[in-house]
Amino acid sequence: MQSETLNMKAKILIVDDEADLRNLLTSVLEDQYEVAQAVNGAALQKAFAQPPPDVVLLDVKLPDADGLELLPQIKKRWPDTEVIVLTGHGTISMAVEAGRGGAYNFLSKPFENEKLMADVKCAVERKEQNQENNTLRRALETMSGTASPIFRSTAMQEVVRTIERIAPSDVTVLITGESGTGKEVISDLLHALSPRSKNKIIKINCAALPRELIESELFGSVKGAFTGAHTDREGLFRQSEGGTLLLDEISEMPIDTQSKLLRVLQDNEVRPVGGKTSYKTNCRVIASTNRKPEDALKDGKLREDLYYRISAISVHLPPLRERREDIMPLANSFLKRFAAQANHLISGFTPAAVERLTAFDWPGNVRQLQNEVQRAVLLNEGNEVDIADLSVTNAKVGSTDGTDTSFTLLEGVERNAIIQTLKETGGNKLETAKRLGIGRQTLYNKIKAYGIEV
Repeated sequence: MQSETLNMKAKILIVDDEADLRNLLTSVLEDQYEVAQAVNGAALQKAFAQPPPDVVLLDVKLPDADGLELLPQIKKRWPDTEVIVLTGHGTISMAVEAGRGGAYNFLSKPFENEKLMADVKCAVERKEQNQENNTLRRALETMSGTASPIFRSTAMQEVVRTIERIAPSDVTVLITGESGTGKEVISDLLHALSPRSKNKIIKINCAALPRELIESELFGSVKGAFTGAHTDREGLFRQSEGGTLLLDEISEMPIDTQSKLLRVLQDNEVRPVGGKTSYKTNCRVIASTNRKPEDALKDGKLREDLYYRISAISVHLPPLRERREDIMPLANSFLKRFAAQANHLISGFTPAAVERLTAFDWPGNVRQLQNEVQRAVLLNEGNEVDIADLSVTNAKVGSTDGTDTSFTLLEGVERNAIIQTLKETGGNKLETAKRLGIGRQTLYNKIKAYGIEV
């Protein structure tokens, strides 16, 4: 699929009534491009029903139309197509008019073939670049719910540039960063910009499944493979065929399962639990972890051979406190989304609220900021979010182990209770959840949100 896309020739449409010139241009261009012809304005109108060309070579003097009057129609019907205007009677005013109409360039006849080829090449490259930018913008709009830019920091702009470069390939990517920094959002962006975007992205939290179920969830299982396996089960590798599979918190995956995962990635084959037949798999794998890879390797939480297999490309997301330029664009994006959902007209944040938001350290990162804005929208009774609507403060709550973290008073109490109970249970999350009277998934979510190391 990818190689076919890369090998496709750019398409050039020549709109000119002179047959000799059309044939000359075709002979010059056809070695490098796919060339089509339209003899007049009427033929161009019919071409609008076809897929858009990359570049149009448009003559000004046509027997049934004025090329400069057709130019706005071309840009409206094919907004991404670049237009090079050709004329045998060029004037400065005509060139200015063509530029205002959206033409890429203006050439007077006769012209040198080398000049034409250079202009066409540049126009094709510009069209491709604009398409990439539009695809990125649409992908970001889909995920953020707003057309405003949400990444202003240099660090995150570099991350986005990296994602743009690697998205067309099938290389496995490892995304690292603290809980809540946006690893899932970047995974969505990587999938949205890839040739696999027409298919699904499936996500699994490796920390949320018990040991006895994770292999069945990933690889599938056959009936009778273990107690409770009443039917054949299709694993996530097969469900994400042609798409993308995100393995979130991969360092929490059992070590023996990591060994089987490594074999799947090496052979591109998956064998269901209890099965005797392996199946070819075709999905792109993205892995993520909130642990530092060197710590996970040192602590025996991540196999070294698997780490080198999944980290062909590694992308690190800095915490929100290290990229404060992103706080308000993100906050405004969340505000617009949640205000629309609540049917509540809110114009923005007061200066005091902006100061509070940008000064806070956000230990829960982007996820905590999102929750804070959603809460503020629900509680707000005016047309601006003020400091009174915010729960975050600049006060620091001292934990029982001597460390300080910037949480609200209630969050600090809750965090300390989780830490203490985890200590009492020796890190047993299921027992911790029972003692705290909460669900296991709720506990996992709070551990991630509060950045608790287990």
